[in-house]
Amino acid sequence: MLENQACPSSPEVFSSNRRSALGVIGASSLALLGSATPASAFFFRKPAAETSLNVSKLPAAWVQRQGRNLAEYSQFIGKLRLRYVSTQQIIEAHAKHRGHVWNSLPPKSLWRNMAPTLKVLDRLAAELNQPVTEIISAYRSPAYNARCSGAKRGSWHQANVALDVKFPVRASVVSSEVRSLRSRGLFKGGVGRYYAFTHIDTRGQSVDW
Repeated sequence: MLENQACPSSPEVFSSNRRSALGVIGASSLALLGSATPASAFFFRKPAAETSLNVSKLPAAWVQRQGRNLAEYSQFIGKLRLRYVSTQQIIEAHAKHRGHVWNSLPPKSLWRNMAPTLKVLDRLAAELNQPVTEIISAYRSPAYNARCSGAKRGSWHQANVALDVKFPVRASVVSSEVRSLRSRGLFKGGVGRYYAFTHIDTRGQSVDW
């Protein structure tokens, strides 16, 4: 069973007017990321990340709760053609529980919200020339988020636009690089630097902590 980790919170929460803009933000972010491949990516390019899912590595109780959404969400992630982030890593970020409350995959209405953030993460891995060690947190269901110490009620994780990630380099290096990507106009969102990981979201407004 996957080990559960802390659920850090970002200093701002999403509101209904920001939710309505997510679709536009997502489309523009994807366009920018797709049209600005860095030179370093050509030197370090590797085959597309693994898109298959090994269900045996997931908690059986969690898999049973997801039903057909598990296969469908895995297929959705695979269609994003990520090069440095595997479908397994993304799905495993959801397969956690706190106490008796299990997290879940996001509802279908929120699936597309995560695409821009995953594209940012994929680009970040290329720029760092480092593999993603772990996606600690992605979508959080309201019930699961409520069990996360320090998490805000309206956490951007609940909108399926936020990721907490680890790389095999210092978090200060990761946060600096992702802020550089943002300053170059590749996305608008929040970047949070923590001791051992980095928070990234594509909320449409630049925020640092």
